[in-house]
Amino acid sequence: MRMTDLKVGWAIVGNDGRPVGTVHGVGQNYVLASRGLLTAPLYVPASAIANVDHEVVHLNLAKGQAEQMGWEEPPREPDSPDAPGDTDQLHRHI
Repeated sequence: MRMTDLKVGWAIVGNDGRPVGTVHGVGQNYVLASRGLLTAPLYVPASAIANVDHEVVHLNLAKGQAEQMGWEEPPREPDSPDAPGDTDQLHRHI
């Protein structure tokens, strides 16, 4: 499955079966997950997607883990270890 095949409105669930959010947008290397009106969206990296089945994006980690990864911030452009910026944030999208 290519990232461009993902569609807005599809469900995103953790590997524990708990809902993480819905697809709000798709970038080249991430999915923007909407989690509700009062909760910041998550920029879920493509590397966290285990599979996609019947319009559901399944992650390779549990909902609680996904919420603690620091994915509330958009990825750096370009998103690479050599990109200038705060080296403390390198773990965000790895």
